[in-house]
Amino acid sequence: MKNLKIFKNARVIVTGHTGFKGSWLTAWLNELGSKVMGISLNPHTTPSHFKVSKIGKNIKDIRLDIRNRKRLEKKIINFKPRFIFHLAAQAIVGESYKNPYLTWDTNVFGTLNILESARKLKNKCSVVIITSDKCYFNREIHYGYKETDTLGGKDPYSGSKASAEILIQSHINSFFKDNSKVRIATARAGNVIGGGDWAKNRIIPDCVRSWSKNNKAILRNPKSTRPWQHVLEAVGGYLCLAVNLAQNKKIHGESFNFGPNLSKEYSVLEIVKKMSKYWKNVTWQKMNKKQKNFFESELLRLNCKKAKKILRWNSILKIEELMSMVADWYRNYYVNKKNAPELTKKQINKYRELAIKRGLSWAKK
Repeated sequence: MKNLKIFKNARVIVTGHTGFKGSWLTAWLNELGSKVMGISLNPHTTPSHFKVSKIGKNIKDIRLDIRNRKRLEKKIINFKPRFIFHLAAQAIVGESYKNPYLTWDTNVFGTLNILESARKLKNKCSVVIITSDKCYFNREIHYGYKETDTLGGKDPYSGSKASAEILIQSHINSFFKDNSKVRIATARAGNVIGGGDWAKNRIIPDCVRSWSKNNKAILRNPKSTRPWQHVLEAVGGYLCLAVNLAQNKKIHGESFNFGPNLSKEYSVLEIVKKMSKYWKNVTWQKMNKKQKNFFESELLRLNCKKAKKILRWNSILKIEELMSMVADWYRNYYVNKKNAPELTKKQINKYRELAIKRGLSWAKK
């Protein structure tokens, strides 16, 4: 049964469920009939996808810092999860320059606390730990990074995610070998975009904030390219990985990239232009060089052949479909004053149906 039916009535923990990706994942798990416990801090933005889509309504909603080892361990052990999705993190590159200690403490030692808690579980559990595409030592070359490529980082955030990957592999080899009841795999996704993201220093939220007030959007790095994908592509990858991990012990200890197809790469400016087709009277301008206060790489690509071959996962959205979904969510929220929970539910079901139609059997429920 390598499909989403496995999540019906399953006990699932999502850390970072109040964040952007975490809230979309939790919403999807709700649609699948899972018994979800979310562990996270309060949402970092106002508004937030978690709040406006009322994600916490049908779950066990826990406020807890993952750096608090004893409280975290108690919650995880008592809940006896069949699945854990670990997304809680300090996830903003710019913020990592302002507060490197918090970034490393959360992203590395917070992950260690998850691993140590999972080590004490007596029940079967599949743990999917989400790191980042930025865990690779990025040489900014026209080459999709594979899971076996060198890890590293030129900023505190990237370095912390590379370190988390090393920590995870070390712990698997030390404490979760052979016939362990707990299986672990890591997921490395590209830049996700989608409705309900209001984080600072992210291109789509920056544009939406500006355009909703009839202001110009400010672009930090118009020429930078990223592996852009809809949040549901990445979240679908996490679910697909968990399904396979639960049923195939050979996946235990493996890492997987989840990104768009490499047939065409798009710059920040190209993404903004495509987004602008769905808004009226929008403008933008390049940020003054003097306003930039931290380094960001300009080119990053992922090779996802491993996920395609082993998990039968694939990126399915064409760029126009991607941008249409993103713009549709925000436009309906801001302009048409549509119900955010219904918008989110509608897009989850639309994406899942499209995935099945395009040959992804794991998306069935």
